[in-house]
Amino acid sequence: MGAGQLAEEAGDQGRSLKVRAFFGLPLPDEHRAAYASALLGATTLAPRWRWTRVENLHLTIRFLGQVELATAERIAGRVAASGPRAFALQLGGLDAFKRGRLASVLWVGLQLGVEEVTALAAGVEAECAREGLEAEKRPYRPHMTLARAREHEGAPIPRLAVPELPPWRAGELVLFRSQLGRSGPVYEPLRSISLR
Repeated sequence: MGAGQLAEEAGDQGRSLKVRAFFGLPLPDEHRAAYASALLGATTLAPRWRWTRVENLHLTIRFLGQVELATAERIAGRVAASGPRAFALQLGGLDAFKRGRLASVLWVGLQLGVEEVTALAAGVEAECAREGLEAEKRPYRPHMTLARAREHEGAPIPRLAVPELPPWRAGELVLFRSQLGRSGPVYEPLRSISLR
């Protein structure tokens, strides 16, 4: 179901449809395939972690949360109108958000494109503010989430060798809908914004 169908559904319901949404930069297929190999067996080797499904891997730009579809579309439209530029990205090494000696989230950072991604995120954040969304409380840190600890207190960081991959050209920003399910979230692209 795309954005047009969602909007039609919202009209049929006689109210504004709410969606759980975020903006993200998708990975090239070859990078996704490399991570599929790297994460093979991770569930067995590190069962205290919930691993991101390979098809869901992306760099988060801005999580919107539960918002009206029309609001998300307006933000996407203004971001597109601002003419964001394409840029080169390269993934870096494994890192984690920690709680003391344990970690809550495992992620991969960037070794190329940090300034450009941060500027893009600032532009999206500005449009979110125009729509009255609550500002992000933490400074933006570009990353690709690999896993989340199953337990609230966190888990030890597993030994995981992440692939060293060449840079790629980030040519699109995607507005995704996130639908939660028993087997994890399913991400559906609602709108693609070309980076020129």
